[in-house]
This record gives sequence, C-alpha cells and structure tokens, in this order.
Amino acid sequence: MLFSLIKQLLNSSPDGREISVRGWVRTKREMKNLVFVEVNDGSCFRSIQCTFDTAGGLDSATSAALSELSTGAAVEIRGKLVPSPASGQAVEAAASSLLIVGPAPAEASADVPAYPLQKKRHSLEFLREIAHLRARTNTFGAVTRVRNRLAFAVHEFFQSRYFQYIHTPIITASDAEGAGAMFQVTTLDLEALAKAGKAPDYAKDFFAKRAFLTVSGQLEAETYALALSRVYTFGPTFRAENSNTTRHLAEFWMIEPEVAFAHLEDNMALAEDFLKSLFTAVLNDCREDLEFFDAHVEKGIISTIESVASSTFAHMTYTDAIKELEKAASGGTQFEFKPYWGCDLQSEHEKFLTEKVVKGPVILTDYPKEIKAFYMKLNSDGKTVRAMDVLVPRLGEIIGGSQREENCAALSDRISAMGMNPEDYSWYLDLRRYGSVPHSGFGMGFERLILYVTGMANIRDVIPYPRAVGQAEF
Repeated sequence: MLFSLIKQLLNSSPDGREISVRGWVRTKREMKNLVFVEVNDGSCFRSIQCTFDTAGGLDSATSAALSELSTGAAVEIRGKLVPSPASGQAVEAAASSLLIVGPAPAEASADVPAYPLQKKRHSLEFLREIAHLRARTNTFGAVTRVRNRLAFAVHEFFQSRYFQYIHTPIITASDAEGAGAMFQVTTLDLEALAKAGKAPDYAKDFFAKRAFLTVSGQLEAETYALALSRVYTFGPTFRAENSNTTRHLAEFWMIEPEVAFAHLEDNMALAEDFLKSLFTAVLNDCREDLEFFDAHVEKGIISTIESVASSTFAHMTYTDAIKELEKAASGGTQFEFKPYWGCDLQSEHEKFLTEKVVKGPVILTDYPKEIKAFYMKLNSDGKTVRAMDVLVPRLGEIIGGSQREENCAALSDRISAMGMNPEDYSWYLDLRRYGSVPHSGFGMGFERLILYVTGMANIRDVIPYPRAVGQAEF
C-alpha cells in the first residue's frame, strides 16, 4: 500500500497516529533540545514540520543521522501526527526516527559537488542551468502542479462535451501553417552528402520524401472532425523559428479542438467557455500555488484570473480594433510598431485593446487574409477571413482560430495563391470533395496558458525542459 503524501497528512486530524513522512529536506533548525526538520514531497506547496526532541532519548542511529542531515537530502521520518503549537500550521510530526535515504552534501568533496539548491534565493537564469533539480524549488513545484491541474482540466472540459481525444502524428510531410519554419526529420547522412558535394535524394530517405516535425495537428484533426463531429488534440508541436525571446519555444504543447457543423460564432463561444472552465479549475484547486505567485511573482494575478473567469468576452472586428489603435496613436499613445490596416497585431496592440479599450477579454474577428493561414474561410468582401483571436489582459493573444474553408475550389485556389503545392494537400482537399460541411476550430499553446495563470515572465520556466535556439540540454 502506498504511504501517505504530505498533502494528505496536512489535511488530516492530529490524532496522534503513527505516520511516515517521506520527502526532501528544505530546512533544518536547532533550538535548545529540539531539532526542526521541514520536509516537502511536492504533493502540495506546504511542507510538514518534523520535530525531534533530542532530550527525549532518540536512538543512536537517529541522532547520528540528524547530525549529518542537510538541505536536499531524501529522508524517511517516522513519528506521530500531533497538533502544532506553531502558527500557520495545524499539524506536525512528533518525530521518533530518521533515515537518510539519499544524502545531499552541503560541502563539496572529491567525488560529489555540493548540493546546488541551498537555503537562499536563486535566480531563474541559474535554475534553468540545473533544470533537472529546479522542480524541488517552491516556484517550479508550484508551476508543475498548476500545469498538471490545467492539463487534466483540458480533458475534463472536452470529455464532458462529448469530444473525442485523438493523437495526431508528430512526423508529417505537410505544413499546417504554410510558414516553412519546420524541423526536418531524415535518416540520410547529410554530413557525408555535403562532403561529397551531392544533393540529398529524398526518395532514398526513410519516408521516401521530405518529412518534418509537426507544427500543428489541426489538419489531421479536421479529418476526424468530419467523421466523429467533435474532436481535440493535445500534444507536442515544433517550430524552427529563430526567436530567442521570452515568449517562444521550439517545442511546446498545443490544444486544438475541431468541430463539424460549427461556424465562427460557435467557435467563439466554445473558446470563451473553455478558458473560463480552465481558470475556474485552477482557482478552485491550486489556491495555495496561486497565492504564492500572487505574492512573489505577479501581484494581482488571482484577481486578474477571477475577473476573466467571470467576464463576458467582448467582440470586435479587426478593422474596428485598428481604428481604435490608430486613434490612440494619433492621440499621443506611443507604440513601438505603428498600427495600420493590414498589419499583424503585436503584443503591445493586443494589451492596449484589452487593458485600455475594452478593459477585459476580447475576441477579435475578420482579419485580413494576407496575414492568416490558407485554410481560413474567406468572407464575402474578398479581403478578410473568418478568423478569431482571443485576447486577455496582461498577455494579449491566448487563443487563435477560425472557421475553415469548406469549399474545395476556394481552398485549392488559396493553396496555389500562397505558393504551396495542391498535390501535397490532396488528402486535405478530399474532405471538401466528400461530404464537406462548415467546421471550425482553434489552437492554444499550453505553455502560454500556464504563463498567463502563473505570472511567470519567461515561457522557458513553465515547461520542464525548454527547447529553444541553441538550447537542447537534458
């Protein structure tokens, strides 16, 4: 039978029963005849205090272990669960024995370096260098628990609405975005070919053609939506963009629902309900972690999330948004990037719209076709597409989606106009040839969601092992 986690112990009655505490030492303090050992096992933000009475006759093995104990050591402590006289905690362990399962030396030796997470505040930059250990800190333990709860909430939301969860391929021969920023997958010896001065013959490659890591599971999800009505993907995606910023990763997770017989308005309502459901879940179930972020990372993060969760999302067309931005610019607002009709909105524009114009979340629609992907349905004006972006205060865009083009001829023309080869998308066009229906969907980067909920400033700090330009350690 599994032992009790610290979260379970802290929520139990201090009835004096025998318990076993297993985890990693955060601190050790000595005072008169007492030694206080704070242990955390990652099950919750709080640690449990284990109190050793050194005047009460501890056995020799426990006394020896206490003298050797240091921060970071893995321990098993046995004792009784009793009321705690200290403020801020209802229970503690009146400890009787200590076993050091795995030591973590505070001082370096010839064989083992000193444990790097000592009792001081470490910079996030330093912690990225030891990503294999940073989950033991308060910050990254909290990030991980929030990430876990949100991942579960994603499945809860869609499963409760009769969506089917599908696994789309990670290796693909098609580019869903039409941007070309993809990682190539090959078994050819490119180094040998370069030395020989030969061009790669992809007919001899593993897949007999050029293949890449996927940038999106959307196109494949559409094929299943037009058979199962409601589907969603939730998996890793890859972008080979040379963007060394706090908002970009080369490997990240995407959530992409697709719904048959759904128009843009249905898509907008689904996106709003989805975000509110996620925010409600994390507010209800990760309160301790959010309180930590609110106090130490981003002041007001809880009130921001609560506000969005209880808001009715405003709706605005791209054209009207540009008018608001141009009016603000002419009135003295300084934008780094000048707003104009046809521009791709920048983060500063999106934040201004949510924080100054709407003062809350807003869904922008009907973007110029030139700045959106090939699969989006063209509006009757011939200039804009039935696209939508969900913008939230403090972040900007958090969801992007559209109604998909269901007309085969129109989609084929759009693929050709963008310089793409229609033959590469013959299977995708088949969806428009056989039983085509209006359908819609959206995508949300999971790490961007976590960034928003936690208030963390760098997206590399909300995924266990970040992959970015020049960074593929661990």
